[in-house]
Amino acid sequence: MTAMTVKDLNQVQTLFSEAGLDYKIELEDGRLSIMGPSDIVSSEIGSILIRLLGNWVYPRRLGRVFDSAGGFIMPNTNVKAPDVSFVRAARLRQSPRYFGELVPDLVVEIKSQSDRIKPIETKVLKFIELGAVVGILIDPDEETVTIYRSTGEPIVLGNGDILTVAELFPGWELPVSELWPPIFTEEETQL
Repeated sequence: MTAMTVKDLNQVQTLFSEAGLDYKIELEDGRLSIMGPSDIVSSEIGSILIRLLGNWVYPRRLGRVFDSAGGFIMPNTNVKAPDVSFVRAARLRQSPRYFGELVPDLVVEIKSQSDRIKPIETKVLKFIELGAVVGILIDPDEETVTIYRSTGEPIVLGNGDILTVAELFPGWELPVSELWPPIFTEEETQL
């Protein structure tokens, strides 16, 4: 079988789009991977993180925050779309109307209900190997956040801990417990 390229990925995306299908597609080692929708807990965690991070990043003009639809062409020609990512302003002064052709500075992967941790960890570590400054793996099942950097051991945070990424967001702090979707009380659901 012939290895697929970024051009092939674009053609497949165009065909899907014309058919009214909205799939997330990644290219890895010449193979296309089509991802279906994620569970809504993982989706909500991603939305919460994007909102909280964006509220810090954009007023300070630190860079750009992307959701899981933002694809990046890696130096190894793979095309990846982290669940949440960030690129510093100095590295991406203007977003192209195409894939980003760089490795994001921050990549975040959120474990879906059907995911296994090891493949997600491998994906995050590959981003670090290719030049990401920080990688984060969020596990809603265990309510943990694991932070990866090119040096040192991974740091595992749980409820009661504070997530910081000082090398990218000086002064930003996020209590880990704020990542989890709220459970509404009966009184809150009455309008």
